[in-house]
Amino acid sequence: MQHPNLLKHIAESKPQMRKSEQKVADYVLAQPHEAIHMRIVDLAAQAKVSEPTVVRFCRALNFDGFQDFKLCLAQVLASNTNFEQFSLNNSDTVKEFKHKIFESTVGNLINVRDSLDPDTLEQAIDAMAQARRVEFWGFGASAAVAADAQHKFYRLMVSSTALSDPHMQTISALTLGEQDVVLAISQTGRTKDLLHSIRLVRDSGATVITLCPGNTPLADLADIAIHIDLAEDKDLNTLMSSRVAHLVVMDVLAVGVAMRHGPTLIDHLKTIRRGLRSLRVNDRRPIKKD
Repeated sequence: MQHPNLLKHIAESKPQMRKSEQKVADYVLAQPHEAIHMRIVDLAAQAKVSEPTVVRFCRALNFDGFQDFKLCLAQVLASNTNFEQFSLNNSDTVKEFKHKIFESTVGNLINVRDSLDPDTLEQAIDAMAQARRVEFWGFGASAAVAADAQHKFYRLMVSSTALSDPHMQTISALTLGEQDVVLAISQTGRTKDLLHSIRLVRDSGATVITLCPGNTPLADLADIAIHIDLAEDKDLNTLMSSRVAHLVVMDVLAVGVAMRHGPTLIDHLKTIRRGLRSLRVNDRRPIKKD
């Protein structure tokens, strides 16, 4: 059995396991590289459970047995050896936590890339390219993503705006129609004010696109749900990787919309580039030679 996100699958399945099976899950999540070299008796001893418990743990994950599970775990680790989730400690040097943050973020981006559904992205691109107006909604760190998206799409001749105030979102929702699109951005998919605003959008008939974790209240409200599921340090790394992943997915959507508009958009972007030159300092410094 192949499972590209096995460690995430274990973490998500853990609450439904028996307490003894959860001990096996905890050990595997903490020491996956050691687990792939263990016999069943070794893993049982380390997790302080019985050998039948290890077998039940494997079957709870839909594996035939321990060897089947261990083979899949080894394959997953072999394909992701350079990108492990980081945990910071007070003894880390700048060099060490710099490496941890970059490696973890790159790994998360690869996981998001591989999990995105092309058909869902296609639907989102089509809806945004045909929309009368596109609005980007988000709070906190997601508000920065919304503002960046508005900047991108405004350049593409898409009537767009970014809203991070619940009152403005409510007012806007009451002016939307079937030709409009709202893209709601959230790292949790559970923000109360955003859920309230999106319910108003659904009543308006506008298309709702969400950029948030799957299996959340916000994703459930979407006409088109783009799932961004990251297994990471919820206290710190989510604030980094989720925002970066959202920005990159927004780039994918922007490129898709640009391609829908065709060659005429290229001329428009060139005009914008020429217009922005007057806002920059002409400082052509000579290249230093050693």
